[in-house]
Amino acid sequence: MKCTDCTLLVYIPIRRIRNKRVRTLQYRFATRLSLAPVSFLDELFRLSADPSIISFAGGLPSTPLIDTEGIARAAGWVLEEDGSAALQYTTTDGYLPLREYIAERYRTRLGSRATADEIQLVNGSQQCLDIFAKIFLNPGDNLGMERPGYLGAIEAFSLYEPFISAVPLNNDGLDLAVFERVIKKGPKFFYGIPNSQNPSGVTYSQENRKAVAEILESTCTVFYEDDAFGELFFDGKPRLPVKKYLPDQTVISGSFSKIIAPGMRIGWMYAPKDILRQFNIAKQAADLHTNFFCQKILHRYLMTNDLDTHIHNIVSVYRKNCHLMCGLLDDLLPELEHTTPEGGMFLVAKLPEGLSARTVFSEGIRAKVAVLPGLPFYTDGGGDEIIRLNFSAASEDQIHEGLHRLARVIKDCQRG
Repeated sequence: MKCTDCTLLVYIPIRRIRNKRVRTLQYRFATRLSLAPVSFLDELFRLSADPSIISFAGGLPSTPLIDTEGIARAAGWVLEEDGSAALQYTTTDGYLPLREYIAERYRTRLGSRATADEIQLVNGSQQCLDIFAKIFLNPGDNLGMERPGYLGAIEAFSLYEPFISAVPLNNDGLDLAVFERVIKKGPKFFYGIPNSQNPSGVTYSQENRKAVAEILESTCTVFYEDDAFGELFFDGKPRLPVKKYLPDQTVISGSFSKIIAPGMRIGWMYAPKDILRQFNIAKQAADLHTNFFCQKILHRYLMTNDLDTHIHNIVSVYRKNCHLMCGLLDDLLPELEHTTPEGGMFLVAKLPEGLSARTVFSEGIRAKVAVLPGLPFYTDGGGDEIIRLNFSAASEDQIHEGLHRLARVIKDCQRG
């Protein structure tokens, strides 16, 4: 069978069944799949599940800090008091009391004027990336993002066949000169993580955020502000979002994955109503609505537990882990430059010249320590000189032992 419009084909070999010849079937997948980068996410989760490997490669929050007992109590209450409704279909925009809770938290923490009508619940903030790209991007459209950028965003956006312009990160945020040049090209949107950026751990300064808003305000480019880590600053102080300065031109995605439980898959989009109207149409077509049972459980949990105390406990552990990791890097591998995060879950380290991150990754797996090479965070090449390390998922003992293993791997690689 001839197929002129196929670029991705999966062949079923010809075989004989009872002396009958079976033809080869060609699956005609969409061209966009050939443009998607190789996904590292499955590999990260696989490594994190191997108990023999000390993994700094993944992006998992601390499992011991998940309040399983509190969530179990909330689930029991929902089933007993409201089980029939919680297990039924619901509206696409999500459970209103939970949306009101999110909006109120924006008002009290950040001085925002958020309302429940500006909040859309989703299946984790990863779904925000996919749907937002779906409603904004046509093939060949321009979008901007950080360099290095979040690999999950790169994977989600790439399926919609855009041209990506990358803006380097400095220690205080975006390189504003390059950012301004990129914005002059008229991208549909610019995607950034101002708080504890993934992978670098860099936080935009308040001055950098203001400058970003000033550059954008005379354009039609929307700023997509991914705020997965905004509650996890080590000093406990919130940073004002770019949306504070540019409310009608900025959207924020948030998630309960990093502060409650990632397995519940509850995130949200906070955006102007005109954007949410289109977002809602696309989400309805994708999955009708986010898991309503989990929405109800989460809301009950939030109503019966002190979220601020819970977050304080998480931050206390992450701050200690981060300081331990940075100290060990300085002591064991002083030749490595690394970022020093103000919060979040990640840092990056630059390897000595001539040393490949892919080699360190491969040799590290043999030594039972995993780091993530920087390649998947770059849309325009690069990244083989850096590694990303996660400090949230490991214990202090694992960080200590894992960094010693990593130091031996790097020294062995340097010796050739």
